[in-house]
Amino acid sequence: MKRILIIVILSFFGMTVFAQDMSYFMNDFMKEDTTPEDRLLILETVRDEGLTGIGEFYHNALKYLYVRLSDIKTKTEQDALEKSAVILCQGLGAEKYTEAAPELWQTVDYFDIVRIANQGNAMQAALIALGQVNGIDYLPAIIQRLNQYNMQTFRDEAKLRVQMAVVGCISAIEALKDISGYMPVFYVYTGSYDTDVKQIAYNALPNISDDPAEVTIIIIQEPSNDPYVKFEAWKELLRTKAPDSSKAKAAVAAIATSWNYATSNRSYLATLGEMRKSAIDIVRQCGAADSIVYEYLDRSFSNSFNTREPDYEEMILSLNALAALKSDEAVGLLLKYLRELHSRRRIGPWEDKERRVFQWLISCLEFTGTKSSDVRLMLNTIQRTADYTPFEQGLARNALAKLN
Repeated sequence: MKRILIIVILSFFGMTVFAQDMSYFMNDFMKEDTTPEDRLLILETVRDEGLTGIGEFYHNALKYLYVRLSDIKTKTEQDALEKSAVILCQGLGAEKYTEAAPELWQTVDYFDIVRIANQGNAMQAALIALGQVNGIDYLPAIIQRLNQYNMQTFRDEAKLRVQMAVVGCISAIEALKDISGYMPVFYVYTGSYDTDVKQIAYNALPNISDDPAEVTIIIIQEPSNDPYVKFEAWKELLRTKAPDSSKAKAAVAAIATSWNYATSNRSYLATLGEMRKSAIDIVRQCGAADSIVYEYLDRSFSNSFNTREPDYEEMILSLNALAALKSDEAVGLLLKYLRELHSRRRIGPWEDKERRVFQWLISCLEFTGTKSSDVRLMLNTIQRTADYTPFEQGLARNALAKLN
């Protein structure tokens, strides 16, 4: 009966009027004899009418809920309180009512899934609303809660309730777009949560920061993170709008970690190898952020070449990166490899591996456009040495002509 009366009043006065004046409903909401169930009924009716411009009403109503907490005696009343809080948080978020941030955080705290028994709906709604109202002052506390969830293991129903709160935290962090929240959301994505929750984190990551390179480097270098997590952090960076300089800097960390991570686990080694190859290709595209890159590229080429089962992909990626860098250091390494092959051509072995790399090296040196007299001398020597086939001599001759 009360719901019908409210609807009639709304229809009589019109939605436009009540977008300006909600005093009738506020007075009814705050009456001494209004029960928690009646308050919920009022809020449901207002919500269903789709009124706008009523952020102040929602704010005052939320504050009043906490004034009357002593009214809550039964489970039915507690359920009504929680449902009322959800409606008010959603309304405040939709209205982007910034003044309500303290009460929204009060709702997070009161309905904390650890503090009192509930399904997490109100806590989630309050966290989402905090992002919508730009409650940036509460970001550190939101991050702290998400970090706590990430460090614990939950099962069964407790896990479901925790994940409600986790989704709320992710939504708030995504809306607030502060890089300090990037890492905990990333750890949700790589954590033991349900697939749908991890997908929410995955979708949110690029929206939190355009350039999370500094955080990515920390994740990659963190000793406690296994190679799968490190590789995911690297791949996530590549999904962002980070500038080339940031990607190049993170690439150094990825390559260094791939070599320095101590493990005999074959799966780990394979993952580290994939991360290293991807990072080497970023060096080709984005440049060398640190001179130590040359040491790592040398190691990638040499280790791949000097094995019974050479990794041709890593070799060509390393050579292409050196060719793209076009620096004196890069040309020096390419020349060193060519000289080593020249020695092999005379004394052996000279098989498929050597022939492949020889062609790649000539092509890479040609690409650099180097004016090095040492390079020209080496190419001239090759084109005049009878140990080489006419095809091989022709490769050197053509490269020499383009570099002169």
